[in-house]
Amino acid sequence: MKTFKMILKAFVGLVLLIALVYVGIYLSHFYLFPKSPRSTAIFESDHLKVKVTYYRPYKKERLIFGPEEENALVPYGKYWRLGANFTTKIKFNRMVSFANQTLEKGTYGLYVYPYEGCWTVYVHEKRSGISYNEPEQDGIITQFDRPTTTLDEPLEQFTIDFQEIEDTLQLRFAWDTILVHVPIEIEKFTK
Repeated sequence: MKTFKMILKAFVGLVLLIALVYVGIYLSHFYLFPKSPRSTAIFESDHLKVKVTYYRPYKKERLIFGPEEENALVPYGKYWRLGANFTTKIKFNRMVSFANQTLEKGTYGLYVYPYEGCWTVYVHEKRSGISYNEPEQDGIITQFDRPTTTLDEPLEQFTIDFQEIEDTLQLRFAWDTILVHVPIEIEKFTK
């Protein structure tokens, strides 16, 4: 009986050790030393605050956007979580017009289907977790198409930022040679 208890304790100890190793690998991969580091893009004015939290993968001499047959990292027409690791989140401190779609104050998840010449951008109620798979269809808040622009020089690391153009704020997604603008109307919301 003592031998059985010793074997059981050793087995439980081994299982716990393996679990701790896996948890350690998970934490170091996603939190301590991610290959695609976490970043935040913030726009603030007197009346509007927009915050995007995302993970920034590197190009590393790979084909980023293109046909699946050419082994593109982000194939045309396939779900992409708009970065790496966890869900890309966008947070508005008030109601906004996002690509001519009204969004209430709150936090949303973003993902895209990139195509050659245009991206379909999705705003989703799922705003956390690892987003390897496309979120459920019933959580889609809105979707819209945005044309792509070609950059003069390839951008090594995926970047989300903001640019003010006249009376419109532009949320920008840029990686490799592709740039996509999503307008956020601020004129209505600064009064």
